[in-house]
Amino acid sequence: MNAAGIARIWYGDAPPPWWLRALVPLYRLLRALARWPYALGLRRARRLPVAVIVVGNLTVGGTGKTPLVIALVDSLRERGFHPGVVSRGYGGSARTPTLLDDRPDPAVVGDEPSLIRRRTRVPVAVARSRCQAAQLLLDRRVDVIIADDGLQNPALARDIEICVIDGERRFGNGLLLPAGPLREHIDELQRFAFRVCNGGTAHGDEISMRLCGDVAVALAGPTASRPLASFAGSRVHAVAGIGNPARFFASLCAHGIEVVEHPLPDHHALAAADVTFADMLPVLMTEKDAVKCAAFATPGHWCVPVRAQLAESFHDEVAGILRTLKPGR
Repeated sequence: MNAAGIARIWYGDAPPPWWLRALVPLYRLLRALARWPYALGLRRARRLPVAVIVVGNLTVGGTGKTPLVIALVDSLRERGFHPGVVSRGYGGSARTPTLLDDRPDPAVVGDEPSLIRRRTRVPVAVARSRCQAAQLLLDRRVDVIIADDGLQNPALARDIEICVIDGERRFGNGLLLPAGPLREHIDELQRFAFRVCNGGTAHGDEISMRLCGDVAVALAGPTASRPLASFAGSRVHAVAGIGNPARFFASLCAHGIEVVEHPLPDHHALAAADVTFADMLPVLMTEKDAVKCAAFATPGHWCVPVRAQLAESFHDEVAGILRTLKPGR
């Protein structure tokens, strides 16, 4: 079954076939086996001497975690903290814990860590084990570590858990993998300190987040940018290798742009052929995709950076919790 078929089942009105439903108990068992050693006290989550924030989601695919991580980094620095970021490094080839330099290679360390490092310039480390990645940051004088994803990984003790919700697709059909998009049962929402709703309408005590991108930045030639609105009325190719490409396409259409859609799988390893077309139309892409195009970008390639907008009260509350923690625990 292809990705479109899965999307119709998870987020549309197509019922899951019996064989997908039959695999749900197996998925549930595998999840339980991963947690039992911690629940029985046979293993203990590693407690770091600095505060840990984990940003993740209940569903498979992108919900806006990375923009939120960047927003948290910026807000914590403004409030006097020295944050660092750890990531699994999905899509990268690195097999040992790696501290990112100033020019990270997405093919080695992954696209999202590369984007975070380039945007924030804070220490970023990747490893299959987030505990090992965190160890690399302890020598970098960070006082809070933000884990990009990892809510379902019990190995790293955390002080704050933030669940990001896709405000438009929500939780799809509400079923566990593979019959639905849920990694955990929806009842697990109650355990998180914060539930952030990206787009759509926030429910209950969810915190509203908006992704704003109104500028296009040239990927090649002299550094240049132009208002996204300047493309209004024009036809462009739009490339998105993210969890929910439709969100990016809709944001361009909202600016009056005629979009030729080119959705790609999340973390897709972009090649020149993916962003090269026979006509001379501009090519717009997400910033996450753009970090993978440095070697073959042309003056016709543009990226659209987004920034996460949340209430200042949210950032104040996160910082307030961190200030109550004892240093050097």
